[in-house]
Amino acid sequence: MTTNPIDTAAAAPASTTAAAPTSTTTSTPTSTTPPAGPLPPRRAGLALATMFLGSFSLVTAEFLPPGVLTPVAQDLGVSEGVVGLSVSATALTALLTALVLGSLFPRTDRRTLLVVLALGAVASNVLVAVAPSIGVLMAARLLLGAALGGYWSMSLVIATQLVPADRVGRAMMIVNAGTTVATVAGVPLGVILSAAAGWRVVFVAAAVVTVVTAVAMRVALPPVAPTPGIGWSATGRALRSPGVALGLVAIVAVIGGHFAGYTYVRPALSLLPGSDVGAVAVLLALFGVGGLVGNFAIGALVDRHLAVLLLAVPVTIGAGVAAVGLSASVPLLVYPAVVVWGAAFGGILNVVQVWITRMMPDQVEAGSGLVVAAFQTAIILGSAVGGLGVDSVGVGWTYLVAAVAAVAGGVLVRSTLSRRYSDGVAPV
Repeated sequence: MTTNPIDTAAAAPASTTAAAPTSTTTSTPTSTTPPAGPLPPRRAGLALATMFLGSFSLVTAEFLPPGVLTPVAQDLGVSEGVVGLSVSATALTALLTALVLGSLFPRTDRRTLLVVLALGAVASNVLVAVAPSIGVLMAARLLLGAALGGYWSMSLVIATQLVPADRVGRAMMIVNAGTTVATVAGVPLGVILSAAAGWRVVFVAAAVVTVVTAVAMRVALPPVAPTPGIGWSATGRALRSPGVALGLVAIVAVIGGHFAGYTYVRPALSLLPGSDVGAVAVLLALFGVGGLVGNFAIGALVDRHLAVLLLAVPVTIGAGVAAVGLSASVPLLVYPAVVVWGAAFGGILNVVQVWITRMMPDQVEAGSGLVVAAFQTAIILGSAVGGLGVDSVGVGWTYLVAAVAAVAGGVLVRSTLSRRYSDGVAPV
């Protein structure tokens, strides 16, 4: 008999993310959709499995460009740096959508909204697959960004309506695991498929997987009542909380450093002696395996050791990026480097989620929106700056600068906990 992950989570201490988001608006939008309420364990497990599939399919589509960067650039007649900007285009609309989607659709059943967003991702992947130019490809990626931003801005709120409050933390770990599985399986398989059938077929396959995701969410998720949008005034109050703005800047530095390297990982790995498509796929798979392990290992430790991990995880990301950047000179370094880098990045989302709940225990919904916005800002800046660096000063120097940014961000975000204490508000 298979053990339901939610049943297993019941015996574990509740994560600090388990508290239901606190409304920060003055009025609650009305909706005819009944609240979902905690589901029976088996049905909750099935619903969370569809959300796992949602994060897997969307993140796979988001990060396919790094794996097929070279053939896309050659086919469309542009530089690899320009194709890398498609990651920035995706993140741009994800940033905007994360901040405004709830306010734009205050009465819409969240299950319906998720299905519509998934279908938007399907359309995006199909458009990329038939794109005759880089302009069409960029426009299609903007549509994918809207789906991503909407999905991540609502995932925590939806989880609180699927399971009891003391199981939300573990539920979100299941949802977040879809991101790391995407790097373990989705992106490497995309690289292999692109070599066998061409990069356009890869995006057709991504569209098919996303159709399955949309159907699964429609069937398995219950009606999910909307919660109050965070509103611009609530966002402003959140940003004025002690240490929050500084911490968000630090998160942008850490995640931006990661994406300045990861977006251009194929050109970096191609510098290795004897590198071919198969070797690149293996290395990307190792990165994903590390990420999967990191998601669960760091997720299990972060509640008790936040202060340590808040510094250690960004520093490890920086070390991994630097090691991959130097791997052309020391080829054997690349294999452990990608695993360590992947493990650190696989756990960073768990660390940041716990950090924001400690910094803003009474404004979790507003904090969650800001974290999504910070991540997307980092993707935009990281992939854009990385592209300029790769095209101008080369892969090696770009990776070293990215590593420094990640380490500096770690030092900065760790300092926000001390700042929070000094202002007389202790994280709980």
